[in-house]
Amino acid sequence: MNVKVEDSCIACGACESICDKVFTVEDMAKVNEAEVAANEDSVKEAAESCPVGAIVVE
Repeated sequence: MNVKVEDSCIACGACESICDKVFTVEDMAKVNEAEVAANEDSVKEAAESCPVGAIVVE
């Protein structure tokens, strides 16, 4: 699974509150690639919860 955060991220923190092992929010969300595989369900939930659709899961 590949996860990226697009420039449209508004740093609202929703993804981090759902899956803090993968997402860290500062100026915009960052992805900890090493944790994606172990947290796929939470990553998908975070992507679906993003209010601007900035998280792309492939």
